[in-house]
Amino acid sequence: MTEKIMHIGLDDTDSPRKGCTTYIAALLVEKLLKLKVEFIDYPNLIRLNPNVPWKTRGNGALCLRIKFNENVEDLIKETVINTVEEHADLEFKGTDPGIVFFKKAKIPREIKDFSKMAITGIVKLEEALKLLRRFKGEALGFKKCRGIIGGLAAVGENLRGDYTYEILVYRTPENYGSKRRVDEKSIIEMDEKTRPYTFNNFDPEKRRVIITPRGPDPVLFGIRGENPEILKKAFEMVKIYEPVERWVIFRTNQGTDAHLKHVEDLSQIKPYSPVIAKGKVAVEPRIIPRRHVVFSIEDGKARVDCAAYEPTGSLRKAAMKLIKGDYVEVYGSVRSPSKNNPLTINLEKIRVLKLASKIVYRNPKCPKCGKRLKSMGKNKGLRCEKCGLRFKNLKKVEVKVKREIKRGLYITSPRSQRHLTKPLRRYGMEKKSAHIKLIDDWHFP
Repeated sequence: MTEKIMHIGLDDTDSPRKGCTTYIAALLVEKLLKLKVEFIDYPNLIRLNPNVPWKTRGNGALCLRIKFNENVEDLIKETVINTVEEHADLEFKGTDPGIVFFKKAKIPREIKDFSKMAITGIVKLEEALKLLRRFKGEALGFKKCRGIIGGLAAVGENLRGDYTYEILVYRTPENYGSKRRVDEKSIIEMDEKTRPYTFNNFDPEKRRVIITPRGPDPVLFGIRGENPEILKKAFEMVKIYEPVERWVIFRTNQGTDAHLKHVEDLSQIKPYSPVIAKGKVAVEPRIIPRRHVVFSIEDGKARVDCAAYEPTGSLRKAAMKLIKGDYVEVYGSVRSPSKNNPLTINLEKIRVLKLASKIVYRNPKCPKCGKRLKSMGKNKGLRCEKCGLRFKNLKKVEVKVKREIKRGLYITSPRSQRHLTKPLRRYGMEKKSAHIKLIDDWHFP
């Protein structure tokens, strides 16, 4: 009996009111194992470009990579299709599921390139269908079929560079929509005991636990980290006060900055693109309504606005300390221009490369005692309050002021970081290659 490899891609099954594509993947893990398939990788959770106008809730696509006996191929496909049909929110406008079946051990370079573009830019359904025809892949789409894009992108991103893991824990259906009953103190303790090997569990600025979503979806909580073993330990530390239906460990591009792409100059910036760009601060930071901070950078070829929104917390505070002439590298997503706003980079990070000198003009010091002189009024000269000396013709002098910000990297607070944003905790922990060996207990049931 011949064994074959199949990559199964899924996307766009959920909506703001129900569902989660990772949950469908978790259900399929259990169902496919009953068909005696062998998983050759952890289920892959691939976050796509977070800026596309038609994105799903977290813009995450899934891929299941399996080895199977050819006599169960039809049963595998039937199981996947039936599970998607049963659990996708097909009645919701904007939910357009897609399933991709790709039966080759090696992923073609062209599909990998397509995946990279889906993470860093914009791709079209026609491009996905063209590649599927060329490489004899199969796809099934529902309604507008947009999920085929993400399904193929998940197949193509086999995470051979940097990657992380996430253990996702799911609720029983009777608890959907209710408050998640987990002990927050145990999560804070878990974070302290597992750092730096887990990340984004807790926002210290707001003293807020951030591993529990707030919506009606099936996820109870998710812990992100560097390896499956640390996630199992972290999971066991969390005190849970409601039934757990299932859990699965995913391998993912979350927390890797995979979406960000360097641009040579500011004139190359396009709407909806996540970018890394350099420039000199040309217009100093200003506060706009809702306490957002905006400043402008330029590089001799173009000028662009940069925005640090109020929820970015520590990043917003850092942005406020910039001055004209500072040389910075900005990381973020490009918002399309509108009637009232120009093209803008919505900031995720700022790296301060060079600080300009901050000069203020102050009254000179008294030549006798060294105390700063005081003005006696317009055109009346200066006097020393200590000595009583008066000076009619002395002028203000330049004084170099110590800056409130230092060179270095500033990142948005954990509560407002995007799925793909690499947190400070991960710097220096990046992986260069993938040697995947599944641990014994990577899922339940």
